[in-house]
Amino acid sequence: MSSSLRGFLLGVLVTLVILVVGSYLFVRAGGIPMQTTAQPLPLEKTIAAMALRASIGNAADQKDPLLFDDGNMLAGVKEYKEHCAVCHGAPGQPRTAISKGMFPHPPQLFEKDDMVTDDPEGVTYWKVTHGIRLSGMPGFANTLSDTQRWQVTMLAAHADKLSPAVRAAFSDLGSQKSNEAARHP
Repeated sequence: MSSSLRGFLLGVLVTLVILVVGSYLFVRAGGIPMQTTAQPLPLEKTIAAMALRASIGNAADQKDPLLFDDGNMLAGVKEYKEHCAVCHGAPGQPRTAISKGMFPHPPQLFEKDDMVTDDPEGVTYWKVTHGIRLSGMPGFANTLSDTQRWQVTMLAAHADKLSPAVRAAFSDLGSQKSNEAARHP
């Protein structure tokens, strides 16, 4: 090996070591803010979106195997109210304090600008099943059955077309919140 090639390779190796050590020291010194109130780092949203798309893969090809009817939608409301509403909201309800304190802010799935009604059902099902790392979104693969996860997916996918019965199933959520607020001022 020639001395100029050896010098070049040594230079590359030293540069890599400096980058790794420098990155470690930057993180160790608090260079990456971890508080949810901090502004996102440069490229943070871009990198997170790219990694999420790669992880989701071909989940968009999956279709909800359940019949779209009020029975499945009402079952979806039951699971949604128990597991999702605290972060993702409910029709006609204000954002919760938990939701306001999260970063990134969880989409409010019943507000027009945050609905996932145009997302492929398989993508929503994937997110419900696996969660999204570093976002606060848990995965429910071990706590909800496939059917329950598809029912929640169905509810989110049709959030803009709720029947009166489905909308009414959310009505007691507001009174539950009022009762909890009265107990915990």
